[in-house]
Amino acid sequence: MMYLSNKKTIMFITGAFVSHICWKEWIVFFESKGYKTVAPPWPHKNELPAGLRQTHPNSKIALNSLNIVLDYYIEILDKLPEKPILIGHSYGGLLAQLLIQKELGCAGICINSIPPYNAFHFNFSFYKTIWGLSGIFSSAAKTYLLPFKKWQHYFSSQMTFEEQKETYETFLIPESKLIMRDIFTKTGKIDFKKKHEPLLFISSSEDVFTPASLNYANFIKYKNLHSITCYKEFRNSNHLSINQENWENIAEFIANWLMKVT
Repeated sequence: MMYLSNKKTIMFITGAFVSHICWKEWIVFFESKGYKTVAPPWPHKNELPAGLRQTHPNSKIALNSLNIVLDYYIEILDKLPEKPILIGHSYGGLLAQLLIQKELGCAGICINSIPPYNAFHFNFSFYKTIWGLSGIFSSAAKTYLLPFKKWQHYFSSQMTFEEQKETYETFLIPESKLIMRDIFTKTGKIDFKKKHEPLLFISSSEDVFTPASLNYANFIKYKNLHSITCYKEFRNSNHLSINQENWENIAEFIANWLMKVT
């Protein structure tokens, strides 16, 4: 087994609707390769998923906005002894992208990433999806708890019913409606011409929530010829690919990519 002579830190960044415990196996995988890891939960989400679901509607989680969560990660990053590698899934992919833009990471990996504000203007199906997941016509003072049928469709397509039920009960937590609505604000804007640390975009062929085409459109918007920007699509993977049976194939690809660029 190869270990890094100069160990780097990896920060795992969780997406919306999902608990930070989704990174449990990833932490073991990357620490076995010599990395140090951190996987902080979003504000007010430190409890186990079952406990958080019992608090729904959760008024504290409901206050989370993109600005609040972004500032929260910036505060954590400022306390680390080095700029870490950022690995984000779904909404965490957008956060990783924004943090790399702020020069707070040494590399970024965006898995099935929510696209930034200025990368999907004409993707009306994505707008429709986000509207459906943000309770657009309901009060933002209460959290949104994703129904199982929507979890099946958007997160765990291609899984067996038993796997869908297990992942729903293991990972699902209430979500802020503000955080979803903020996808359409300029807080999530990226300067695609700015020089940046290495970025890797990973998509999944069976992802219904953030389709591979959307991830690829995000990737190709980067225009700085002096920066490394890469893309990889994994077949037979869904939006919850980090917790799917073949998750280790994705983790191994990322580990090999990191050895080349960091």
